[in-house]
Amino acid sequence: MGRLIFEPSSCIRAVTKLSGCTACVDACPVETILISQNNLPSFVPSECVECGGCVGVCPSESFSLHSFNTTDFFFDFAESGETLLSCRINLPCIAVLSIEHLISLSIVKGGELVVDTGHCEECPHKEPLYRIIEESVAEANHILEACGCDEIAIRKISAEADLENPQTDISDRRAFLRAISVKGAAKAKREFETLLDGAEDERREYEIDLAALAKVRQKSIPDKRKILFTALKRVPKPSIYHTVARDEISFLSQKYIEAETCTNCQICYRICPTGALSSDARMSRIYFDAMLCIKCHACHDVCEPDAINIQPTFELKEFFEPTQRLLAKFTVLRCDECGVSFTSLHGERICQRCAIEEEEALGLWGLVEGEDGRVVQKDTAKKDEEI
Repeated sequence: MGRLIFEPSSCIRAVTKLSGCTACVDACPVETILISQNNLPSFVPSECVECGGCVGVCPSESFSLHSFNTTDFFFDFAESGETLLSCRINLPCIAVLSIEHLISLSIVKGGELVVDTGHCEECPHKEPLYRIIEESVAEANHILEACGCDEIAIRKISAEADLENPQTDISDRRAFLRAISVKGAAKAKREFETLLDGAEDERREYEIDLAALAKVRQKSIPDKRKILFTALKRVPKPSIYHTVARDEISFLSQKYIEAETCTNCQICYRICPTGALSSDARMSRIYFDAMLCIKCHACHDVCEPDAINIQPTFELKEFFEPTQRLLAKFTVLRCDECGVSFTSLHGERICQRCAIEEEEALGLWGLVEGEDGRVVQKDTAKKDEEI
């Protein structure tokens, strides 16, 4: 118990309260993960079946398991002679692996990767895990095919293997996890942590404290993206770069900004958790690196004028020739009134704050600014209009 770990500072919902991400909630087969009143996921440790579905779908890797580490598994599996991914051999559930992991494993295995779904039908947590597995493999294969790589094979072989070797039938998922975590030190550490955790039947709530807030502000990319970078180095550049529809790739996006709508409020690139969106020293440009994007939608959630958009297609050329694109540029001036730098959208010479203060001051003293720029009394301006 208590082997599901949640790092609140990595959660997209910690970046902005406007986030609508519910990937972990939707993936939980026992519906123990809920969004609490403080906008962060919460769960009851004793209800968790440790399938790792939330681990696989979380875009920022804020969930993990004590008993299974996806990054360690990738490198161990890549170095081994194994080609089979199975919940009865080396995984708590295939859903623990993200689409990026599947693509990367297929590349390093040279097209010999096999996903075993032989026990999915009898799994008590088939829904939504089996759907996630099917969709993940399908998307991974779509990307692999477009990149000229061999696809992942899906076979129902574990059930046949169990008929020949009954002793391999482990019906309890927790028993399986204990079986693959037999190291004494690791077991003792987990038992000690369980004692410290206290009541496992109570819902575990999380909050963002000052230490976590500092982590939220740090820009970092998930390990699964670093793994994908490493794997793609093994793929020869194709002669033709294909594109995929934006709805056919769930972990990356290419964006554009409507310059007429954007106000350069700076929130999008300040809030971006990976640094995919960035600016220059003068805050006069907005850049975007598609390969750093995790499609968390945070920038869209906070964009008040709704100026950020996702391109209809994703260019797979980014996999082989990643580029930092200029999405928008602005004129930044020093305010004639206060001297503070601001974005001049329509050629104005004073910042919005000074403009508001000036308007309020004119109203307080009964003054108005004429078309010729002269400041006069309201009565005088009215007479001029009548004439």
